[in-house]
Amino acid sequence: MERGWWSVFFAIQGIHHVSLIVRDLDRAKAFYGNVLGLKAIERPPFDFPGAWYAVGPNQQLHLIVHQGETLRQGGIDTRDGHFAIRVASFKETRGWLERQGVPFEARPHAKAGFPQIYVLDPDHNVIELNADQLDE
Repeated sequence: MERGWWSVFFAIQGIHHVSLIVRDLDRAKAFYGNVLGLKAIERPPFDFPGAWYAVGPNQQLHLIVHQGETLRQGGIDTRDGHFAIRVASFKETRGWLERQGVPFEARPHAKAGFPQIYVLDPDHNVIELNADQLDE
């Protein structure tokens, strides 16, 4: 089996899922389903509440309900742990977030080399939305 640059020990195929702690499942589902437009997918019958979403081909987001506090109490800090979703258009994504009244931090000329938008979910988890290029 050929190994890529990403692993010399075993064949990594990509990230399967990211899990986030949320306190209010209905509020989180409204954000991820209605604001970000992610598609809910079937979740096994675990003994704790949660929800799963498709993020892209073979990639998932798992929301896990935990009544304790989430890590973040303040605003957006892009150095905090986060996950990123690649979007087709920086301009359309920014416009959609504005129309939905979602606060965000836009970095059209980010040092990363591609435009970025950072948002917080209702439990203050940081989400990066980025595009391949700026389309303003």
